[in-house]
Amino acid sequence: MKFKANTRRRALEYEKALVEQWKQNKTFEKSVEQRTADNAYVFYDGPPFITGVPHHGTLLSSIIKDAVPRYWAMKGKRVERVWGWDSHGLPAENFVEKQLGITDRRDIGTKVSLEKYVTTARDSMVANSETWEGVIDRIGRWVDFKGAYRTMDKNYMESVWWAFKTLYEKGKIYEGYKVLMYDTKFATPVSKNEVTMDNDAYQTVTDPSLYVRFKVDHNELIKKHPITYADLPDDLNISLLAWTTTPWTLPANMALAVSSEMTYCFVKLNGELLIMAKESLERVLIDEKKQPLTDYEIIKEVSGKDLKRVSYEQPVIETFSASIRMSNTYQVTTADFVTADSGTGIVHIAPAYGEDDYALKQDLQSNAIDIDDVLDENGFYRKDVADALYSFMPWRDNTAPLECWEANKDIAKGLVKAGIAWKIEYIQHEYPFNPRSKQRIMYRTVPSWFFDVQDQKQEMFTQNTEVINWFPEHLKHGRFEKNIEQAPDWNLSRNRFWATALPVWKGTDASGVEHMKVIGSYAELKELSGVELEDYHRPWIDDVTFDIDGVHFKRIENVFDGWFESGSMPFAQFHYPFENKAKFEQNFPGDFISEYVAQVRAWFYYVHTVNVGLFGKAAFKNVITTGTLAGNDGRKMSKSLGNYTDPNELMDKFSADSLRFVLLSSPLLNGEDFSLNDKDVGDVARKLSMVWNMYDFFTMYAEVDGWEFDGDLSDPTESLQNPLDQWIVSRVHQLALEVEKNMDTYDIPGAVKPILPFIEDASNWYVRRSRRRFWKSEDDGDKNNAYRTLHYVLVQLSQILAPFTPFLAEELYQKLTGGESVHLLDWPTAGHVNELVVGEMETVRDYVNQALSLRAKERIKIRQPLASVTVPTATDFVDQDAILEEELNVKRVITSSKHGTDVLLDFEITPELKREGLMREVIRHVQSARKNAGLNVDDRIKLGLRATGTLAEAIDEHRDAIATETLASTIGTEEYSYAATVKVEDEELVVTLEKA
Repeated sequence: MKFKANTRRRALEYEKALVEQWKQNKTFEKSVEQRTADNAYVFYDGPPFITGVPHHGTLLSSIIKDAVPRYWAMKGKRVERVWGWDSHGLPAENFVEKQLGITDRRDIGTKVSLEKYVTTARDSMVANSETWEGVIDRIGRWVDFKGAYRTMDKNYMESVWWAFKTLYEKGKIYEGYKVLMYDTKFATPVSKNEVTMDNDAYQTVTDPSLYVRFKVDHNELIKKHPITYADLPDDLNISLLAWTTTPWTLPANMALAVSSEMTYCFVKLNGELLIMAKESLERVLIDEKKQPLTDYEIIKEVSGKDLKRVSYEQPVIETFSASIRMSNTYQVTTADFVTADSGTGIVHIAPAYGEDDYALKQDLQSNAIDIDDVLDENGFYRKDVADALYSFMPWRDNTAPLECWEANKDIAKGLVKAGIAWKIEYIQHEYPFNPRSKQRIMYRTVPSWFFDVQDQKQEMFTQNTEVINWFPEHLKHGRFEKNIEQAPDWNLSRNRFWATALPVWKGTDASGVEHMKVIGSYAELKELSGVELEDYHRPWIDDVTFDIDGVHFKRIENVFDGWFESGSMPFAQFHYPFENKAKFEQNFPGDFISEYVAQVRAWFYYVHTVNVGLFGKAAFKNVITTGTLAGNDGRKMSKSLGNYTDPNELMDKFSADSLRFVLLSSPLLNGEDFSLNDKDVGDVARKLSMVWNMYDFFTMYAEVDGWEFDGDLSDPTESLQNPLDQWIVSRVHQLALEVEKNMDTYDIPGAVKPILPFIEDASNWYVRRSRRRFWKSEDDGDKNNAYRTLHYVLVQLSQILAPFTPFLAEELYQKLTGGESVHLLDWPTAGHVNELVVGEMETVRDYVNQALSLRAKERIKIRQPLASVTVPTATDFVDQDAILEEELNVKRVITSSKHGTDVLLDFEITPELKREGLMREVIRHVQSARKNAGLNVDDRIKLGLRATGTLAEAIDEHRDAIATETLASTIGTEEYSYAATVKVEDEELVVTLEKA
């Protein structure tokens, strides 16, 4: 194979051309099919939402999901890579509702039919996928788009049904009530892990905090605790003073809680008695200007136990009359969670809207507190409650629906005006918002279907500890383990529309007993109902009913949490267990997954939960977790902030490989956050271009000398005599070993780290120091070894770069070998590493660096020769003296340990040394003139040099050296076709030349 100079293509040109070449040649498919099915490497692709748009975070994830499979394919593994789409859930519904102009959930089924809603959702999911393929191609990722699975596909949903029924039969699924995060805009519970997976879930809000009077009858106190309260004055109103930051929940108040360990005071103030914790007095009893009140009197102190079971008046609306309420409703109880850190030491309890509140209800004997959810599914008050609240807010339109969040501040003001609330303050605090709806989240007691996570936590801990390799490692027993430890039972059901339908049918017999049937397959449903559907989404699945033993069964309306679908991906993508049973079971658990750090609490956790529940095994063996990618100002990437360059523009400017390399070598791969700057990509592009500088050098001289590649890519070590060749071949073998060691442990930053230093070594040491070997012709054997060595090293480098910079690697490999694809090769087997040569070369280079630093400190240019350098030790294999003389431009190398480990330079410049330094400046200017004149490197020239004084003396003295270095056949003072006038240390030099 012959080589031709000036054949390098721009990155933009070859990257786009290679995408098409790979497609035409089916290179990706070949890379998979050339490996046997019994040697599979299983990669799970965390599916992005199909409604999303590609961005830098998507590219980061895709780059990792490309680099790792490429590496393992080169290691001999069959690595099938199938794209997947998350096409269900709130992100998809939000997308559809914007399309249909829906702003209120209640419009679905009224203004817009459910059938149209779901049909629009399905159509939107299909249409949006094309946006992604072009970007994924551009970044160089190989993945099967045509065979992509979607969570909305009929087969996928059937596997989800199977999983649910299997878990139900194992006793891991139950129906019950819990306080859950709830979104009133979407009218559904939401996953806490999903809401809090990113850092923007909690926002600072200003809310009214209200001190509310709960009136107590004097006789009631005496009735419950006659001895304790007999001495209280009977002519004053008595109120328990409770504090709340959620005034909107007051209509649902069912109890008050105090601490049995705290002391409570009856405080006489402005003709009434207010009961509060003694520890809270200083904080609570202040005026509007935050000044202490002084006109109060402590009438009595009692223990919290003395307030237990005291009844009070519900201040807003009594939704449970005395005849029907439970025994502890509208009474004081004690609770461990009550403290005096804030508020009054008396806590308002609304079991429908608080985790502690509901837990307290559950803890009381016979759950003896009522519960009343006073809101509809969208957060509007029930009419009787709204009417009661409107009586305190006469300035509002009492015919309009009353929404809890919007009315919260007015409710507080109205209760103060009505004398129910003692005072109002405003506080700033962190409150959760749903990133999908931008709506405040409330905690609400909701009937749901739950996954019993508590029962399998030990299995989840064990599998994490024994099976999963985490990178970065601290996540294993850090965030992931802590998430398992703190995880509640998982709420699986959603009151929504566009998702896999929960396969639960219920019916009630003649005696009022409820019966339930959980379905695990479409065939099972057909056997019961006689119905087979083309689409098992709502509303069509809602119409499927059946009868068993006289009981009519109808499906409950809930759908699945989208995370249960995502967690089912390892088996559902194969339609397991209905198809591909052997394939799945032989390749489970998977070898590798990767996502950004928020998915530790989300996708990683849910996949782990579902699959440990079903199979008793972790679903994946190795996981890479990245940090969060920020814009160039450190803030979240945002179009409105303009803090990042469009990825396509960035890749077109610098190269996709440069962007890949920056991200793979960034702190992101250690789980840290990282701000992407265009300059970083440009810097890497410049460093990677040294590979092409070496290629240009090689092809330029190979064309001149007619050196050809004979197809032999074997390790040339045994035939190499020159230590420089032995060194660079050993270095490329070292590189292959180091990259391999780190990639085997999924340490991508560790794998990438030595690549640029190697390229620097190869370009700025090996090629630069070998330059004369390519020029000279007296030793053809050494020159041939130089060609073969550089060719071998560049081909080896192309293989090592292949997983990380696939375009550059492919272009380099094809141009150097004519081979089909570097991505069809095995990972290079590292040959011999000559440790002695490598060590000595490192020592010599260290001497060079030390001496160059001394030169720089003295401000003496490298072209100025010096008399000598003194170094502490000598070398055996590397020609230390020759290297130091040339690199440092010194006449002599002295080896002496008298000065310890220091390197010393003799800075005395004699007139002879000065003239030689001027000669080197002349050579530099002639070489520049040759280049500007457009001459080839091997063109011989006629050279004219005109100067005066010391400069002329230097030219005369070193005429032969100048001629040799510049390929000048003659040197005189004549004028030739190309001329340039330059300055050499303030003396004028006229250079003229032309091709000889």
